Amino acid sequence: MASKMEKTKARLPRGFFDKTASDLRAEEKVVTAIREVYELYGFEPVETPLIEYTDALGKFLPDQERPNAGVFSFQDDDEQWLSLRYDLTAPFARYIAEHFEQLPKPCRSYRAGWVFRNEKPGLGRFRQFLQFDADTVGAENITADAEICMMVADTLERLGIKRGDYTIRVNNRKVLDGILEMIGLEGEKKQRKRLSVLRTIDKLDKFGPEGVALLLGKGRLDESGDFTKGADLDAAAVKRVLDFVTSEVGNDSQTIENLRKVMGNSAKGLEGITELEEIQALFSIAGYEDRVRIDPSVVRGLEYYTGSVFEAKLLFDVANEGGQKVVFGSVGGGGRYDGLVSRFRPEPIPATGFSIGVSRLVIALKNLEKFDPKTNEGPVVILMMDREPKALAGYQRMAADLRNEGIRAELYVGDSGMKAQMKYADRRGAPCVVIQGSVEREAGTVEIKNLVEGARLSQKIADNKTWRKQSPAQITVSQNQMVQEIKRILANHVRKPRR
Repeated sequence: MASKMEKTKARLPRGFFDKTASDLRAEEKVVTAIREVYELYGFEPVETPLIEYTDALGKFLPDQERPNAGVFSFQDDDEQWLSLRYDLTAPFARYIAEHFEQLPKPCRSYRAGWVFRNEKPGLGRFRQFLQFDADTVGAENITADAEICMMVADTLERLGIKRGDYTIRVNNRKVLDGILEMIGLEGEKKQRKRLSVLRTIDKLDKFGPEGVALLLGKGRLDESGDFTKGADLDAAAVKRVLDFVTSEVGNDSQTIENLRKVMGNSAKGLEGITELEEIQALFSIAGYEDRVRIDPSVVRGLEYYTGSVFEAKLLFDVANEGGQKVVFGSVGGGGRYDGLVSRFRPEPIPATGFSIGVSRLVIALKNLEKFDPKTNEGPVVILMMDREPKALAGYQRMAADLRNEGIRAELYVGDSGMKAQMKYADRRGAPCVVIQGSVEREAGTVEIKNLVEGARLSQKIADNKTWRKQSPAQITVSQNQMVQEIKRILANHVRKPRR
């Protein structure tokens, strides 16, 4: 006897995810709000493809047969390597370079889209995620950097994040480069050590000054007993870097003064401090001084940015997997990347931009309960009590009447009985169902069962006999009054989102 064919196992690839209707609606609300603010600032939409030539992304390894470090790649029939984009900035730089002569300068653009990382997935780390970017290309003026930060602050507030629950942190890579030069880490031979120091500075929020000091030196032993090797700086260099990252005191003017003292005579560092002074003055003039602050510990894109760097950080607490309260943290970042577009063209082309992690921002807004539960409601469900043609025509007419009034409605089209239909309506998140059997049809009436009110009252009535006798949350109305009664029901309740 032939064995049955083995069924393919349904399984989701690691690092990817499925989304429910609730997830998609929340995401669309966030994307719409971001787009509205960016449009107010005069930014225009551009869309680039998901796939680019690998060398255009700048993430290829010529010493390997397959350029798969960080990107998902494949070879075309002309033997050229193509890759799924890992961010939205590199494809935009290619677009700017190709259309440079036709574009207005400066060029202000925004893009929303999926990006892909060929990395080991982990907690909160996905291989596919949604980003929303805005960039200004062709402007050297620090005003372009300041405006990007102001726009992000306005976006977070448009989404309902209160002032004081977020901050836009600003630093300058020239200042970081200055401090690295002062401790002797200039030149190509010291690149690896420079990156190690920058990564350590970026961990100030996580480990605090003491942990950073250990990682700048010999290394750090964590709570589990694992040892992380440090950057191996001498004591004087550790102190200088630590003085630098702890210069922030909450008052931008004083922070800048502290940085100036630490920086000494470094020409590059002092140039960066001057730019921080200029951008801080713009924030103050525009009334953003309580929303944007100077923070020397902001690093971002280790080999990417050339001037200002920004980070949007949410300051409220959330519970992590272990139940401990932690600060939510970053939801996006950016900065000035004057060298990226110039990879494709002979002339220098300045650029600055910001990228919001939409998926992470949605999680933050869910923690703040910023999504209207009504948007997660399912449609009104009209039960199919009778399948003869006249009855079916009546049910379809009811659904059409509701839809014509802007009310989501559907006729149950399955083959199950009333009990299963009610279970279906509950799983769909229906606020109410419409019931019309032959008796109601002859009388010109319908029964409307308010599922949300019924669920609430069921918690108060424990006796099943009393429940059946009182028939709570179920009313009979004239079919002509059905639409108005359902409007009243929808206006009077909010269904809590399902978890």
